[in-house]
Amino acid sequence: MSIKNAFYAQSGGVTAVINASACGVIETARQHSDKIGKVYAGRNGIIGALREELIDTSIESVEDIAALKHTPSGAFGSCRYKLKNFEENKREYERLIEVFQAHNIGYFFYNGGGDSQDTAYKVSQLSEKMGYPITCIGVPKTVDNDLPFTDCCPGFGSVAKYVAISTKEAAMDIKSMCESSTKVFILEVMGRHAGWIAAAGGLAGQNSDEAPHIILFPEVPFDRETFLARVDEAVKKHGYCVIIASEGAQYEDGRFVADAGQKDAFGHTQLGGVAPTLANMVKQALGYKYHWAVADYLQRAARHIASRTDVEQAYAMGKAAVEFAVSGKNAVMPIIVRENSAPYKWSIGEAPLSQVANQEKKMPIHYITDDGYGITAECREYLSPLIQGEDYPPYDDAGMPRYVNLVNKVIEKKLRTDFEI
Repeated sequence: MSIKNAFYAQSGGVTAVINASACGVIETARQHSDKIGKVYAGRNGIIGALREELIDTSIESVEDIAALKHTPSGAFGSCRYKLKNFEENKREYERLIEVFQAHNIGYFFYNGGGDSQDTAYKVSQLSEKMGYPITCIGVPKTVDNDLPFTDCCPGFGSVAKYVAISTKEAAMDIKSMCESSTKVFILEVMGRHAGWIAAAGGLAGQNSDEAPHIILFPEVPFDRETFLARVDEAVKKHGYCVIIASEGAQYEDGRFVADAGQKDAFGHTQLGGVAPTLANMVKQALGYKYHWAVADYLQRAARHIASRTDVEQAYAMGKAAVEFAVSGKNAVMPIIVRENSAPYKWSIGEAPLSQVANQEKKMPIHYITDDGYGITAECREYLSPLIQGEDYPPYDDAGMPRYVNLVNKVIEKKLRTDFEI
């Protein structure tokens, strides 16, 4: 069997641990030098392949590749670029195959969510038809925790830990000042269609008297009057009210509470900020003094407070992807299989890309309390192991985390024509 090079790309929103998956891919590929030559990374994700901008990871030191495991964001650059349907633009897929063939690439590792797994699957099919078969393995990643089959998604556990801790700390702040100051605090978190991150905020309190007092899930239709009555009740009972709001909170007719009237790069509705929208509702209807915050990039970039479980699983998915590839598997994605919750035990399984692609795993209804505003004991049992353990990065003498910046040298192009994105 001839030695082929590999291509690795990061896709979509980055996370605190996506580089741990990159570390797993690159370190494991280096251990299989009898089958895999160089590992090229896409500069800014799949765009790097289309533009033939390939980063040579072989020039990076062993120490720097290892440091990826504790470095947040996307070390090679990511992108929100969804390849069009094959029927609409066959040229994009043909371009990928041409670039892979020009650089003797026989393995494609795509680190992303559902759209990315769809791309990997299509490339695996098209490459066969074009007479240049490529082994395509998906590497799961999404803070939204909405990929099917896998028990959880790398990236989610660290966001869940950040949101749970931030909720607890903010709640203590509000409680200490509510007599004469702020009475309502709203934290907006990510989650367009699935409320997993919002649910994680529920780990901050152990019972109904502790914050958060209200969690708004995309899975539960938002009712303005019921919500306001619940806020008023919490303030009168506890002196304050803490709310965790998923960005995807929506009315019964499907309209987002924070619909900004625009579309993003993937064609999704651009959301305009559910926290200030809710805060204005509270102010106008109840008159309570409020504060709101949007976790935004902070929640997914917070490597300093990452979950050790999440780091270990992210690395394991990258490692397993390469091991799957060299063992002859194709068009599959490694997944996390939960074997036990207490004590937490997990193993590695696999799922076909054809079934992973473009699927969304939402919160099960039995994870949400009957009133629609909290998490059940079963949900808590699911979430708790995912935020377990600390994996602090090393710190320098100035008190800042020591994150790695790779050389990221782009190799010389071999194709004569450029490709317009």
